Amino acid sequence: MSIFLLSAFADEIDSDLKTQMDVLDQHGIKFIEMRGVNGKLLVDYSLDEVKEIKSQLDARGFKLSAIGSPLGKIKITDDFEPHLELFKHTLEIAKIMECKYIRMFSFFMPKGEDPSNYRGEVINRWRNFINEAKGSGVVLLHENESGIYGDTPERCLDLLETLNCDYFKGIFDFANFVQCNARNYPDGFELLKDHIVYIHVKDAVYSDHHVVPAGLGDGNVVEILKELHSQGYEGFLSLEPHLWGYSDFSLLEPGSPSYDLPEGGAKSFAVAVQALKNILKDIN
Repeated sequence: MSIFLLSAFADEIDSDLKTQMDVLDQHGIKFIEMRGVNGKLLVDYSLDEVKEIKSQLDARGFKLSAIGSPLGKIKITDDFEPHLELFKHTLEIAKIMECKYIRMFSFFMPKGEDPSNYRGEVINRWRNFINEAKGSGVVLLHENESGIYGDTPERCLDLLETLNCDYFKGIFDFANFVQCNARNYPDGFELLKDHIVYIHVKDAVYSDHHVVPAGLGDGNVVEILKELHSQGYEGFLSLEPHLWGYSDFSLLEPGSPSYDLPEGGAKSFAVAVQALKNILKDIN
């Protein structure tokens, strides 16, 4: 039996934490993958400020599914030491937030160059992350992202197998693989399924790589969620809608909490939630 726990990048609803929680409550979602809050990245707050954010979450019964950090989202040629210090700070934030997961990346490659030229440096930097995280209880999650070393299923697998660490695991992001023209299913999923512990829910189309609600693109969202369900997946499905400017609200039912909202973050988010819930209803 699978357990799908819904979470979300709530900063796509609004920058204000109270508004984020109000909207998530309307959808019955009690987890946040916290990237931005109150106009600033979570990782840029002091530890005392993080404690205040935690108290506000606690008061409303919210928890973090992951810290949506920008770690590893710098150029591979950029100075690494300041970034490593930010990672250490983020580990402290995870401790305060009682958060198991930190979302991370594997560094932007110079345009036009073969990523294999930088493989050794990517591995070296990630070994530093892994060494710093040892004993913390935190699991480091690698997200596939266009333009970084781990943008294809094959290079994601290379990282995961080479580093071979029980607290280094993979995120599967449907849309990001589509935007790299990778084939999600069965190819990418079969390669990575033994390493995936966390899912980012957004979809995209191959033709021009624009993002659409889950199940309406080429990301094989339905097929992969069915596979996860049959395999007994127990973990998060984190909504990262990226539906800025999206104007098809036909998925919203008259009388639903979001139907009469003006166009904007909350209404676009409602479309993303409804698309995912429709898929899960069919699966279950």
